[in-house]
Amino acid sequence: MINFIICDDVKKDRDNVTNILNSYMMKNKVDYKTHIFEDYDSKFLKIIETKLPQKIYILDIQTPSRSGIDIARLIRKKDTDSIIIFLTGHEELSEIASQNEFSFLTYINKFVDCKNHLIRALDKAIQTLKVKPSISFKDNGINYRLPLNDILYITRDSVDRKCIIVTEYQQFKIGKPLTELSELLNDNFVQTHRACIVNQKRIICYNKAKKLITFDNGMTTDVISTRFDKELV
Repeated sequence: MINFIICDDVKKDRDNVTNILNSYMMKNKVDYKTHIFEDYDSKFLKIIETKLPQKIYILDIQTPSRSGIDIARLIRKKDTDSIIIFLTGHEELSEIASQNEFSFLTYINKFVDCKNHLIRALDKAIQTLKVKPSISFKDNGINYRLPLNDILYITRDSVDRKCIIVTEYQQFKIGKPLTELSELLNDNFVQTHRACIVNQKRIICYNKAKKLITFDNGMTTDVISTRFDKELV
């Protein structure tokens, strides 16, 4: 799922960006969600802290309360993977953005062919997401692309006969066998049970006596068998 986070203090501009975005995404069978804000308030700051996959920020450089440039600095302190697109009605502010050390995709003038520039920026943003290590799958006609680093573990549900991909923000049930999914993963993943594969890069503790894995976000799993636990030693 792609999460678009839009902030602009002018309703007309928010609506314009949202309409362009929805029209663009309708042509792609990719699951997405929009989070729309009118200011860099406490709710906006909370979403910076929230673990969500594939964030694309579309930020107004200047609002009455705060600068989008300052917000971009806060974002970069929390993650380096999200994509930032700036919107501005003041060309001189775009020059200020270019002088800063944090990375952003582009800036777009709201009043100069905004639609076409935004579409090109979205093309580039989504292509950037595609080149990062990820796993792709389809569920109920929707295409998902999930960053591999977001996955904590994958287990098989013997009742539903589906695999469950577990992240810290959502669980995905898909009708693929575990052996097929394992071929889509990289070397960070190890098998701990015939019905479980874990992301060892997200493990902070393995209690061998209790056969309990603790991940870096505090979640745990005990789907471990003696046959495979040597992979965790």
